[in-house]
Amino acid sequence: MTEAPDSAAAKPRGFIKGPQDFYGGLALMGIALFALWAASDLQGMRGFSFGPGTAPRMFAYLLLALGAGVALTGFLADGPPLQRYGIRGPLFVTLAILAFSVMIRPLGLIVSAFVSFMIAAMGSDETKWIEATIVGICLTVGCALLFPYALGLPLDLFPRILR
Repeated sequence: MTEAPDSAAAKPRGFIKGPQDFYGGLALMGIALFALWAASDLQGMRGFSFGPGTAPRMFAYLLLALGAGVALTGFLADGPPLQRYGIRGPLFVTLAILAFSVMIRPLGLIVSAFVSFMIAAMGSDETKWIEATIVGICLTVGCALLFPYALGLPLDLFPRILR
C-alpha cells in the first residue's frame, strides 16, 4: 500500500512546526545582529540631530524584531519544511563577479561584461544559450554606452592589445 502525498506533511516535526520560517527568521536576526555590531562605533542620535549610526541602528532593530516575529511564527504555526539549497546559482554568479573584476583592466569593458554575463548564465539549468547570447550582447552594448559615455567613467572598452 502506498502512502498519500500529504501524509509526509502530516507527520509531526518536533518542536519547530515551520522550519523554513524558523530558520529564515534566525538568519534575519543574525544579519541584524551583524549590522548592530558593524554600526556600534558610529555616533548615534543626539537630541534632534541624527548621527551617522542612527539609521543603520534603527533598521537593524527593525530587522531584528521582524526576524524574531518570523522565527516565532515558524516555532508556533505549521509551515513548509526546509528545502534543498542549490549551490549552482550562487556559485556561478560569484564566479562571474570575480571574473569581471579580474578581466576589466586587461580585457576592457566589452569582453569582460559579455564573458561575465555568460558565466552567470551557467548558474541555471534552464538557460537557453541563444537567448542568453542575445541578452549578453544587448547588456554589453548598454554597458558600453552607459558607463563611458553617459556617466563619463574612464573605462577602457577594448583589450589593451588592440590599442
